[in-house]
Amino acid sequence: QVKNKAPAEVQITAEQLLREAKERELELLPPPPQQKITDVEELNDYKLRKRKTFEDNIRKNRTVISNWIKYAQWEESLKEIQRARSIYERALDVDYRNVTLWLKYAEMEMKNRQVNHARNIWDRAITTLPRVNQFWYKYTYMEEMLGNVAGSRQVFERWMEWQPEEQAWHSYINFELRYKEVDRARSIYERYILFTALVLVHPDVKNWIKYARFEEKHSYFAHARKVYERAVEFFGEEHMDEHLYVAFAKFEENQKEFERVRVIYKYALDRIPKQDAQNLFKNYTIFEKKFGDRRGIEDIIVSKRRFQYEEEVKANPHNYDAWFDYLRLVESDADAETVREVYERAIANVPPIQEKRHWKRYIYLWINYALYEELEAKASKRTRQVYQACLELLPHKKFTFAKMWLLYAQFEIRQKNLPLARRALGTSIGKCPKNKLFKGYIELELQLREFDRCRKLYEKFLEFAPENCTSWIKFAELETILGDIDRARAIYELAIGQPRLDMPEVLWKSYIDFEIEQEEYEKTRNLYRRLLQRTQHVKVWISFAQFELSAGREERLPRCRQIYEEANKAMRSCEEKEERVMLLESWRSFEDEFGTDATKERIDKLMPEKIKKRRKLQAEDGSDAGWEEYYDYIFPEDTANQPNLKLLAMAKLWKKQQQESEAAAMDPDKDIDESQT
Repeated sequence: QVKNKAPAEVQITAEQLLREAKERELELLPPPPQQKITDVEELNDYKLRKRKTFEDNIRKNRTVISNWIKYAQWEESLKEIQRARSIYERALDVDYRNVTLWLKYAEMEMKNRQVNHARNIWDRAITTLPRVNQFWYKYTYMEEMLGNVAGSRQVFERWMEWQPEEQAWHSYINFELRYKEVDRARSIYERYILFTALVLVHPDVKNWIKYARFEEKHSYFAHARKVYERAVEFFGEEHMDEHLYVAFAKFEENQKEFERVRVIYKYALDRIPKQDAQNLFKNYTIFEKKFGDRRGIEDIIVSKRRFQYEEEVKANPHNYDAWFDYLRLVESDADAETVREVYERAIANVPPIQEKRHWKRYIYLWINYALYEELEAKASKRTRQVYQACLELLPHKKFTFAKMWLLYAQFEIRQKNLPLARRALGTSIGKCPKNKLFKGYIELELQLREFDRCRKLYEKFLEFAPENCTSWIKFAELETILGDIDRARAIYELAIGQPRLDMPEVLWKSYIDFEIEQEEYEKTRNLYRRLLQRTQHVKVWISFAQFELSAGREERLPRCRQIYEEANKAMRSCEEKEERVMLLESWRSFEDEFGTDATKERIDKLMPEKIKKRRKLQAEDGSDAGWEEYYDYIFPEDTANQPNLKLLAMAKLWKKQQQESEAAAMDPDKDIDESQT
């Protein structure tokens, strides 16, 4: 009985015991001592002990074949061949499917020059495991090394009865070729081709190609051609493969049969789907570059590119860029009917949505079609039909393309059919008036010198778009050119009286320039005054002053200075101080060139002082975003800023006094000298 039943201080778990045992397995044991055997009894005793060890290992686990192989190899090392053979036989009884066991057994027999025993083992191996190719390779190799060619051939024949994989057939063929048995190799090829045709669901083309190359290599060219022809017939049009036709064509190319090569390539290209014939295209192109003429090469390249474009437009019929490339290719090579067919296919893909941005690329298909019919095909009737069909297709109530109307009108003019051109442009303006259409129609009538028609068109244009300043200016310029100054001035007056304009500053400038050209200076001044009633922009004042300066009269300088004075008074209430500074800079430039010392001094006193200030910034959400520095201008004339100016002057004086006192403190000798002085 255990008297002390308290638990031990150090507890040991089962996991610790297992871990310790595992760690001690890795400890290196000292090697066993070397033994020197001096007589037969010791040798027999050593053999007995080793055999007992091997037998014990086998008895513990019979299925571990490595123990059997080690046992047999040890017996073989002692030249106990009979015992080793017995061990291998016992092992085969345990696991006859073990490939390594058969190989080691046969290698032992061959190593010890037991040829018949080795043959017996190989026969048993290939009979037991006929699908293990390694046994067949080893067996045939052994027979060939022994010079038993007939025996090796017999083994190959036995192997072929099992219908092995492709490499086995080629090994048999190479074996026959090593002994110059070409007829036998040909018969093996025939058997293999027949086997693939009858047994395999999808026979491979490469076997036919290898057979044909075999015939070609041995200079049986007629046989090789026959093999290719049989292959083409065997696969038919349902299972055509480009590799077969490429090989066939290269064979004929080597035989200098160039017409046959072209026929083969064209036959294959007409029947094989284009996506599966890329290599075929490539080889055909190379062939034509080597042996063909320029026309043949171009035909191949064009056909290849045409196929690519066909695939693109088939995948996406609304890919108009692909259609443009396709049409450019077809126009460069094909006849007119083919080009028209492609154009008709392209324009049939109308954009599904009636929005102008989707039609911008599509409309150029029609334009190119019409230009092709006119310039290349020289068919004016078809050109007119194309333009009319396009204009009927466009949804003019939603949007239109002025370019199309103008091109149609220009075409009719080239055909010397002016009434049709005018009718087309008139219809366009009636259906869907646009600025571009009016401008194109007016330009046409100007070229024809039909000024009355131009006046009517301008009137219609300005009724449609009265805010268009460019149209008013062009109309007035037309009347000026025609010499009707009063009519031009009336047009300008109508224009500036419009309630809404897109570019009023351009219109006023044009009107002022017009009056200056007519040397109507009083009317020009009145125009400036009327403009200043509408806007107090600094550029207007500067332009007014420069006009007075360039008027060329004696009182031009006082008038100019007076304008600057008025502008300065008017700009005092302007919030944009930069504009006021711009005015003063222009005034100072004028005084520097034409003024006296008094006027120069006066303008210098008016110039503002530039100071740097800080202001607080706020973010979009109202939070504090820091401070920003900016420049501000303080004008001496602004009485509201006088206290600030006084404060600024006092601050500058105080800063100057501080700097002087600091300089005196840094240099006391200088103060003594100054006091003595």
